[in-house]
Amino acid sequence: MIADSTLNTKVRASVSLANMTSFKVGGQAEWFIDPHSDEELRAGLAWGSDRQLPFTLLGAGSNLLIGDRGLSGLVICMRHLRGIHFDDLTGQITAAAGEPMARLAWQAAARGWSGLEWAVGIPGTVGGLVVMNAGAQGGCAAERLVEAQMISADGASSYILKPEDLGFKYRTSVLQGSDRIVTGATLQLTPGFDPAKITAATDEHLKARHATQPYHLPSCGSVFRNPQPKAAAWLIEQTGLKGYQIGNAQVAQLHANFIVNRGGATANDISRLISHIQEQVQQKWSLLLEPEVKFLGQF
Repeated sequence: MIADSTLNTKVRASVSLANMTSFKVGGQAEWFIDPHSDEELRAGLAWGSDRQLPFTLLGAGSNLLIGDRGLSGLVICMRHLRGIHFDDLTGQITAAAGEPMARLAWQAAARGWSGLEWAVGIPGTVGGLVVMNAGAQGGCAAERLVEAQMISADGASSYILKPEDLGFKYRTSVLQGSDRIVTGATLQLTPGFDPAKITAATDEHLKARHATQPYHLPSCGSVFRNPQPKAAAWLIEQTGLKGYQIGNAQVAQLHANFIVNRGGATANDISRLISHIQEQVQQKWSLLLEPEVKFLGQF
């Protein structure tokens, strides 16, 4: 652990990342920091920039696969960047990048604010919501975003981007691969509903996800993008791959577009299984499934 005069928190070396991902796999971060404020985030970015280190951001650790050899450079975990502000005059919520989407959805429901019922089952954070244009059950970030607050990779500059600046498409935005970092987002909701009604609707969305998706085992959520008009899960299931396993990574029985870690799986097991699914689906359907999961590190 290294103390630095510019940081109120510590930069740590050789930190395991497996427990910071929803797959529960992955190697170590060469350098690691988990800031609790924008000031600590800026200081951490400046620390890495001064040393010309590449950086990787982690939120809830969902929708990604970190290689068994880990990540070089500086890994910044955003999960402690929390804070939610409700503006009763505008019906807008501003939330920090590390806020879990499920928590945001429940708090909105408790106030009788409609618009995030669909987000309760998303296993990610506000930052990930914006970067990925995350969505579920007919809703998505692009429909609700008013603006995203950002800073530069060296922590020196601030930005505010509007939805039209972000190039939103299905489960993606121009922020993927960008050096700009989401620190928060403002979403437009519709206040004035009976909180019990919105809470009940939110609960129904969560029950629907739990009934159709394997939440009892570690996974990254949906592995592949849906190649419209077909669903990836249907294509995989019709290829006969439900339950197919490499090492301890398995195509989920409940939902074929999920890969689950049955205990002790490696990132290599999961990567090989993803490749096998792609090969088999392409052979049967002449269609290459595009991963929705993001690969970090070496494979």
